[in-house]
Amino acid sequence: MNLVTGASGLLGSHIVEQLCRRGKPVRALVRKTSDLSWLRTQPVELAYGDITEPESLTAAMPDVQCVYHAAARVGDWGPWEEFQRITIDGTANVIRAAQQCNIKRFIHISSISAYGYVKDRTKEAFDETTPLGQNLYRWAYYSRAKATAENQVWEAQRRGKCAFTVIRPSWLYGERDRQTLGRLVRSLRSQKAKLIGDGDNRLNVAHAANVAEACIEAADKEIAIGQAYNCSNDGFLTQRQFFNLVAAACGAPPVLRRVPYRVAYSVAFAMECFYRMMGFSKPPLVTRYSVWLIGRRCFFDTTKARQQLGWQSTIPYPQGIEAAVKAYLKSCGETA
Repeated sequence: MNLVTGASGLLGSHIVEQLCRRGKPVRALVRKTSDLSWLRTQPVELAYGDITEPESLTAAMPDVQCVYHAAARVGDWGPWEEFQRITIDGTANVIRAAQQCNIKRFIHISSISAYGYVKDRTKEAFDETTPLGQNLYRWAYYSRAKATAENQVWEAQRRGKCAFTVIRPSWLYGERDRQTLGRLVRSLRSQKAKLIGDGDNRLNVAHAANVAEACIEAADKEIAIGQAYNCSNDGFLTQRQFFNLVAAACGAPPVLRRVPYRVAYSVAFAMECFYRMMGFSKPPLVTRYSVWLIGRRCFFDTTKARQQLGWQSTIPYPQGIEAAVKAYLKSCGETA
């Protein structure tokens, strides 16, 4: 039995899908308030609970041999207390429950954002030896929480009560994306989207199904125990290429306008300050995290995952982006 936390989310749902395709039994930890419409189409067992409720975790773990922990507080906006409660404390709860139930393997979904705001590097990529939590500014809640949660995993690994592997995805896209694809499509269709910088920087973007395959490969390999893997790209893709592939898929014109990186970053900082001062719960139109995510000139190497796990992205960018956008439009009752 394989237990997946965050099973109704983007990556969690693709881990469920890939496990089912391989004929592996799956138990999905879900909240009763979650959208379960897609999960109900899959041959999975539903376990109602929450990573913030320890009792529900131990109740979901009988007969489980591998936990895929994909649940976290997603997004770069919101009160720190939510990131602490869900991403950090929630991860501690899942680790503790797995240890109490003698789970053999634990696949923890971290993020390349856990590295923090590493300096731009155009000629050399960052690998898994890069330290976590670099240059975190005051409101970098998502990155700070992911780094802290991952460090909890390494501490548990040192205690030796469970075999852990960490997967560090990048910006994910794919079918069932409820976070970023919709905002991007709306921005492109309204012609408000702009390239940050010259648009020729290489993006760290991966299809959720490809990352899910890496997670499953890691769970099946002894060499992966105690290791971290960047799973952060499906080949070569620039910011301009990504925007224009999404634009073509949703019937929007190509993105031609640009804004300097420093200008975009400064505007984002000013907007964050204003929104924090006013106490707005919704995020501003642009944040420093989103500017950095799109416009940064640093790249994360995936050689280790490809060599040790035999990981190969099976869904290339042109087909994956088109399918993801069409799935989003279909969910909204629209067409390109």
